[in-house]
Amino acid sequence: MKETVIFWAPFAEDTYLKTLSQILDRWTIKEAENFEAKVESLLEKLKTHKRLCPPSDKHKNLRRCVISPQISLVYQIKGNIIELVAFFDNRSEHHF
Repeated sequence: MKETVIFWAPFAEDTYLKTLSQILDRWTIKEAENFEAKVESLLEKLKTHKRLCPPSDKHKNLRRCVISPQISLVYQIKGNIIELVAFFDNRSEHHF
């Protein structure tokens, strides 16, 4: 069985960094570290359980993981690759 690989799409990288920046602007380094730890833990779980998170309501080929009440991650499965698509604020209007 092939090892599952996590691939960060450029938009996912951008939205992740913007999210971290917003956390640092509004709260402390501790909250940013907690967010990073939650993301790392989720990615490790996804490596063994690709379908851990439910399909997106708007796009059935995408899956949505709620990381916190404010932030979610959207990803898609391509064989043994999990492609991270975007991080977004759950309170915003979004395409996912």
